[in-house]
Amino acid sequence: MIPLRPDEILAMAVAVSFAAGLNVYAAAATLGLLAQADLVALPPALHVLESWWTIGISGLLFVVEFFADKVPVFDLVWNALQTFVRVPAAALLAWSASSSLPPAAQAIAALAGGGISLVAHGGKLALRGAVTPSPEPFSNIALSVGEDVAAIALTWVATQHPWIAATVTVLLLILIVLLMRWVLRALRKAFTGLRGRSAAPSS
Repeated sequence: MIPLRPDEILAMAVAVSFAAGLNVYAAAATLGLLAQADLVALPPALHVLESWWTIGISGLLFVVEFFADKVPVFDLVWNALQTFVRVPAAALLAWSASSSLPPAAQAIAALAGGGISLVAHGGKLALRGAVTPSPEPFSNIALSVGEDVAAIALTWVATQHPWIAATVTVLLLILIVLLMRWVLRALRKAFTGLRGRSAAPSS
């Protein structure tokens, strides 16, 4: 197993930060399992992820999120609370991954990791808000499963092909920014419709 170069570690951190914005527990557990399988050599500061205790706790929390994230309406509350987990965790991952850099560069990496995670998390939350008013639960479940798969797959690609994963991440960030206006418009329309129905006089 060849250790990643410093530039590859930073590229990996970019992609994993996005994955953490979707599902931080899936990203952490995947990194730990890949390290245990000798499929990636994590930086020393990230060796804590290789602990079976860390993998077990991350896996357990992933199971909790797997079900909590698929219940319409409740998933909005869950994801809102997860803002205080995903973003700081992504910043910490980026900080640890860049431990070999000078302090100023390490701080920039941490801010970038938190920012990337926030964009991914914000896009996920906005899209969920637009889909949740739908009367059927299947679109919500399909989105959640897709996000889980994307978090695991992106984390794996980040460890094997860091620059490909980083490029995909940049494209996804651009897509989220471009679609954010559409998602927010759909969100406003949905809630306006809900208010209109609730305010309509009963016959």
